[in-house]
Amino acid sequence: MATTYETLRADIIIAMKARDSATATILRTADAAIQRASMDLDKDIDDPLVITTLRKSVKNMKDANTEFAKGGRDDLIAANDSEIALLSKYLPQEIEGAKLEALVDKALAETGAQTRKEMGKVIGALKKSPEADLINFGSASKLIQSKLN
Repeated sequence: MATTYETLRADIIIAMKARDSATATILRTADAAIQRASMDLDKDIDDPLVITTLRKSVKNMKDANTEFAKGGRDDLIAANDSEIALLSKYLPQEIEGAKLEALVDKALAETGAQTRKEMGKVIGALKKSPEADLINFGSASKLIQSKLN
């Protein structure tokens, strides 16, 4: 089975052959970000690196959309939303709801954390779990805070 990065590279070629310059540009930009992250971290390109880089890009675009909404720039929001939709197809589905709550409860039990000062221990335990790359740590953090004093 092809890696996420191989799939992305193949889709760049498909977009170029189809003369879909918008898609090709978005995917090339993502490819450049992945290669830059690989060089910065002095690490080979693998699925965790690709997923982390793409998640960071999507998060930055969502944050930018918040600012664009304040400025009334619906055109930029629409452009970002289409880019987010395109990049999201390369990302695995994040753990949400009851499954996320079960992982948080397990991490709380393992660490014995009682107060918000011990939140770092819980996050650390979650990062060591096998499902760590599927966890949205922003959501997990809010959930942990709601469970700690």
